[in-house]
Amino acid sequence: MSPAQLHVKISDPAAWIGPHIQHDASWVYTFDQAAIAELDAALRHAKRAAARIPFDAALFPLPRLRATLDAILGDIEHGMGFKLLRGIPRARYSDADCEMLYWGLGAHFGTPVSQNARGHLLGHVRDEGRTQADPNARAYQTNQRMDFHTDILPIDVLGLFCLRTARRGGASKLTSALTIHNVLREERPDLLAALYGDFHIDWRGEEPAGEAPWFTLPMFSERAGKITSRIVSLPYYDSAARHGGQYAPSALQREALEMVQQIANRPELMLTMHFEEGDIQLINNHTMLHAREAYEDWPEPGRERHLLRMWIAVDDAKRRPLADALTARYGWVQRGGIPVKQVQTA
Repeated sequence: MSPAQLHVKISDPAAWIGPHIQHDASWVYTFDQAAIAELDAALRHAKRAAARIPFDAALFPLPRLRATLDAILGDIEHGMGFKLLRGIPRARYSDADCEMLYWGLGAHFGTPVSQNARGHLLGHVRDEGRTQADPNARAYQTNQRMDFHTDILPIDVLGLFCLRTARRGGASKLTSALTIHNVLREERPDLLAALYGDFHIDWRGEEPAGEAPWFTLPMFSERAGKITSRIVSLPYYDSAARHGGQYAPSALQREALEMVQQIANRPELMLTMHFEEGDIQLINNHTMLHAREAYEDWPEPGRERHLLRMWIAVDDAKRRPLADALTARYGWVQRGGIPVKQVQTA
């Protein structure tokens, strides 16, 4: 770490304050009728070609939307760090149509990679009856509140498509990791310095063959003046200790992680999104921390809250530069994400 990073306030556009932009329309892109017509035409084209996920972006042609999608990606990578795409008439499409439409759009931003040991390129975020107390469970498989985090691999863009909303709860929360860095610089520079050190994190049962069941990374790192965050959910640090007490966070590290959560949850910093069916949320997984409220599902089968998820690797020329300390970790992204395990947990 360059010591200068502890003393310089980040002025990047992604270092925003939630209430300042909560009602700012600039982070919402609404598909107009011409755009919807182009999406419909692309969906028809993909079906005529008998496309099956995963299919190439060429099978989902969006010639007029291409420049708009490039600009959206630019905002995610070099602007505020997130975007909400709204206006897709969800009721018009079957679940299968939504999957193809979402995949086709996502493929224009980059390369979707595997999100888990099941090899899911198009993931399903829904309650699987699991809890975060299970050391082999991922938080998205529960209906519990998720604390602020980045996703476990340093994927460039995290995307969610809302198929169905919950009966109540489940709102999405965002806080800028760069703003948290600024607050720590002012309030607790000792904890900020600690976050530039190495932390041990549990793979939670999804480590690739031949890999240790934990990995080690700094929570903040810098390359070419750009700060990147790798802060994950608290249970991932705590459960690393099951592999040996030496992998548990130190008292200072634990204090730093808890301080990050305390700052991220400050109402004067965070932004809240309430998804509508058909919404697509895209966030920069290097600069944003995201969280979710606990939720209660509808009792009727088939009506449960259901989001589709993609991890999208962005072209090297467009993505955020990452520190050398993240090179090995990003190597899994470049190799296609989390490898499929032959024997998988339930």
